[in-house]
Amino acid sequence: MPEFLTTERLILRDLAETDLDDLVALDNDPEVMRYLNGGKPVPREELRDTILPKLLRGYQRYGDRPGYWAAETRAGRQFLGWFALTPTDRPDEAELGYRLRRSAWGAGYGTEGSKALIRKGFTELGLTRVIAQTMAVNAASRRVMEKSGLIYARTFHETWDDPLPGTELGEVEYALDVEEWRRLEA
Repeated sequence: MPEFLTTERLILRDLAETDLDDLVALDNDPEVMRYLNGGKPVPREELRDTILPKLLRGYQRYGDRPGYWAAETRAGRQFLGWFALTPTDRPDEAELGYRLRRSAWGAGYGTEGSKALIRKGFTELGLTRVIAQTMAVNAASRRVMEKSGLIYARTFHETWDDPLPGTELGEVEYALDVEEWRRLEA
């Protein structure tokens, strides 16, 4: 059964095969993909045959914890991108993620959708911790994490075959536990 989550300005809904064209547009914007793959376009065939089926399988694998949510505006149902709340190796923890169209940047949608999924994780899904990670140089994503209530936890370094500019500064992880979230919400 499809699941919806609404905020003041957003509808977060299950991703569907019909989102392919929007995902292609999203993943072919060099600025959107800058900190993910250096801005290279993702072929439509790869999205259709590999990436989207993997995201859709997550619904079966995670049960009542959908991994990926399409984000649309409540007014006009315009596709803005997606949010993710996916399990980590810990059963009580999930990783928050998001990818939004450039036209949605700076409008607060990232924070709004992130806060909604954090709330869902802590109030409905039994999570005790939510984390998020990005490149240390990705200041905009870090701001979304901070505005969503996540707190800087650590900087770490990965080894990449084809490192992106800024990789030498590492990756950062932000985190929020349920007790701290309750204090912030009070």
